[in-house]
Amino acid sequence: MARPSAVPLDGYSEDRWKALAGMCVAAGMVWLSFADFGVAVPTISRELSVSLTDLQWANNAFSLSTGALVLAAGRLGDVFGRKRMLELGLLVMGAVSLAAAFAPGVTGMIVGRAAMGVGAALILPATLALIPPMFPPDEQPRAFGAWMAVAWVGQAAGPAVGGVLTGALGWRSTFWINAPLALVGLWLVRRSAVESTDPNATRHIDLPGLATSALAAFCLLYGCTAGQEEGFDDPVIIALLVGSVVLAALFVLLEKRVSDPLVDLSLFSSRPFCGALAANSVMNIVFAGVSFLLTLYLQEVRGYGPVAAGLLLLPSTATILLLNPVGGRVSARRGARLPVMAGVLLLGVGTLVTAIIGKHYNYAILAAGLLVLGAGLGLMSIPLSDTAVAGPPEELAGTASGMFKVTSMLGGAFGVAVTVAVQQGVETNQAVDQAKAAGLSSQDVQELGNAVTDSKLASQILASVDQATQAALQAAFREVQAVGTGRAIALAGLLAVVAAFALPLVWRREAPVGPRECVESPKAADAS
Repeated sequence: MARPSAVPLDGYSEDRWKALAGMCVAAGMVWLSFADFGVAVPTISRELSVSLTDLQWANNAFSLSTGALVLAAGRLGDVFGRKRMLELGLLVMGAVSLAAAFAPGVTGMIVGRAAMGVGAALILPATLALIPPMFPPDEQPRAFGAWMAVAWVGQAAGPAVGGVLTGALGWRSTFWINAPLALVGLWLVRRSAVESTDPNATRHIDLPGLATSALAAFCLLYGCTAGQEEGFDDPVIIALLVGSVVLAALFVLLEKRVSDPLVDLSLFSSRPFCGALAANSVMNIVFAGVSFLLTLYLQEVRGYGPVAAGLLLLPSTATILLLNPVGGRVSARRGARLPVMAGVLLLGVGTLVTAIIGKHYNYAILAAGLLVLGAGLGLMSIPLSDTAVAGPPEELAGTASGMFKVTSMLGGAFGVAVTVAVQQGVETNQAVDQAKAAGLSSQDVQELGNAVTDSKLASQILASVDQATQAALQAAFREVQAVGTGRAIALAGLLAVVAAFALPLVWRREAPVGPRECVESPKAADAS
């Protein structure tokens, strides 16, 4: 039985920092699972003889199920208790991760990662939504800072952790490692966290809103991922992408009409809240896509093993931790918009520096780019979470944190899908151009163009030629992959730079405000 938390006269639990430790363990486990899989992809591909696209489905299954369900999970936390949902999420993710570690074949892996996302959807909004009611306003920035530091270090260090686990214990350990982490988090949360609900919430769940939002996300990510194989001019892919837009519009219309919506659209009357969501989306699109491409590049092009590839991506972790408290201090003095804009700009500049490796590889260049983009992530992490989650009224904390995590997870999955699609498109065009220049037949040109993005076909072609031709083809494959990686990363960097300058159009200048002042509470509005 859980020991009840001591609650002093000021209404805040004396064990709140212990509870935060458990919440950070839970959130760290989620973000580690989000980031550590990519570095194991080449190893899994060789052992199970599956294609990159199949493994991309396994990678995105986690983000897709989390992003599709996190709004509903935030709503469930508001109704039935955020602590209760967090405990349930830890149990689900720990048990499913253990089962998925021993699932045979890529289908079991995809299903397992998707089921892990259900647990993650329960965990993320609860860990954030518990902070405002458990901490006094002057402590909330520190609490959010700790949460965001753990989240971003989990993402930045995920490839290193995944590489070490894959090299030392095999790729299946990237799954079962979650079981002991879940137990530690569950123990801390049960002993120390205080339950929190929205007393005005009804038990009604907006099923039409849940269905349309989940289907919109699924159509978008399925179209982006399947389009890499079928082509983005395929009628089915076009229908999926158009359908995602139509479903998103339908979701908004439904939320305006229902009495108890999945998302309270009054949240979007706040410019800071909208700006925070926009910046968070860009941040996750860029960082998730770049991290995934770099883990593949370092192993498949540069020839590093999973351990070395993961460790080589660690520099961003240092600047995330270094700049994390700086962003909080700047936000307290100058408002959240300034550090967020500066952070998105640094993210873009660092990503553009990293893209140079597509033509001229030098680890000093890669490390410099990672240090700069990590500085951007660290600078904006506290202002973003404080604006998006602590800004709205406390009764909307679950919905606000759910929306914040929707943009994180779907942004990350979309980033991986789009950057890989751009990379593979560039690779195919480069291979076709080289094959035509070499005077090959039309059939050979088409076959080589397909081979650069199809590992099975590439292996068949390499096995059918002599050793000298095999070495030449392997060198050509590495060259086109390097070019494709560099251009895809450069595009991501340009997106961040443009977003940094466009952000003031969404997020107007505001005076520094305390928590929960960004969106006027309905009660306060009535009182006035």
